[in-house]
Amino acid sequence: MIIFMSDVICVTNRKLCIELFTERIKKIAKAHPKGIILREKDMQPEAYIKLASEVMDICKKEGVNCILHSFTGAAKELGCPNIHLPLKQLRALSRAEKIEFKEIGTSCHSVEEALEAQKLGCTYIIAGHIFETDCKKGLPGRGHEFLKKVCESVEIPVYAIGGISPENVREVRRDNAAGICLMSSLMTCPDVPELLESMEKKDEI
Repeated sequence: MIIFMSDVICVTNRKLCIELFTERIKKIAKAHPKGIILREKDMQPEAYIKLASEVMDICKKEGVNCILHSFTGAAKELGCPNIHLPLKQLRALSRAEKIEFKEIGTSCHSVEEALEAQKLGCTYIIAGHIFETDCKKGLPGRGHEFLKKVCESVEIPVYAIGGISPENVREVRRDNAAGICLMSSLMTCPDVPELLESMEKKDEI
């Protein structure tokens, strides 16, 4: 028997979405990824709070972990225990603010940043970008050696992002990443369940 162990985190970008954003979120949540990071950091706080409330409701119905991005005020107001912050913002977060969250993540682009994130109290990090991607046009991916070094340097889970596809996802897992993150592909694919299934970690029992 094959069971599916989701280690896929969705990172949103409503500007890339090919349909009504909340409808896409519903499709993603129904496919049960490990989590959804609402990364709409260009929004005004009031608009973000409204959208975050809708996304949190969708995630709650499907039992999917919802992680808010950048807006600590929105997370506190909505009672969301999970936050993902840019490293610069994380550095400014007080100890009292940190203990209000169950999960704290950040994005890292070097071993040094990964070590700093761990020291600052992160419970996970996202490392990237691993392969070339349309989101970072013209910038070469940091590759497998980078990912391996980051994974070896910290004791917290490392999720890889950037150009990850069904064709290379097994290689990423061999680099000891705890999981993967998808953004563009999940916002634009015609079949969400099919894409997520093609990315899932499969274990025989």
